[in-house]
Amino acid sequence: MDQIKLIAFDADDTLWINEYHYRNAELRFCEKMKKYISEDEANELLLKREKMNLPLLGYGSKPFIISLVETGIEISKGTISNYEILELIEIGKDTIGKPIELMPEVENILSTLSSRYPLILATKGDLKEQESKIERSGLEKYFSAIEILSEKNRDSYSRIVKKHSVNPENFLMVGNSFKSDILPVLEIGGNAIYIPSEIIWAHEVAEEIEHPRLKKAGRLSINLFEQ
Repeated sequence: MDQIKLIAFDADDTLWINEYHYRNAELRFCEKMKKYISEDEANELLLKREKMNLPLLGYGSKPFIISLVETGIEISKGTISNYEILELIEIGKDTIGKPIELMPEVENILSTLSSRYPLILATKGDLKEQESKIERSGLEKYFSAIEILSEKNRDSYSRIVKKHSVNPENFLMVGNSFKSDILPVLEIGGNAIYIPSEIIWAHEVAEEIEHPRLKKAGRLSINLFEQ
């Protein structure tokens, strides 16, 4: 930690619970599709549609709602009623505005670290949706900057370190997604702390590797930053 000059935290499923709400929405969608196909098949088609929509629509509840409706029409071969489409939209909208449930010890950890290091929040998704979550979390005061990204990759992390005038080896990223939070940071020469979440979105699954600049832990703890 002696070499670290900037720490970035992911938001969803690192600082607060998020994917749980989407998983519940997926289960509700598959339940409604049971009259057409099996729940497993419905879930597979939904994930396929989300993957197709990602390059154009990005991340968040709004693209999720569109994917629900498109998949429902596809599964029903166009026979789904207007009322049922409205039900699918409501399932998707129910993922928006949920009470923010912070992970254990998060506020204490951020309070302690913010007195020692500059902290930034690096999250991806819909601008308005992420801004609302950050505001409702009450954690904004601990961060010197907020970075809401359309995608997390080598280019976006390279821009972050350049913007904040640090070298990659002086940068530390903390997150729950190996694909988005960890691999790209290691690839540019940065450091990472990986906190796997219990539920991971299928499109965020990636092969995990060991690395000398990587720590993996079961939960977020201040001890991770004191070694």
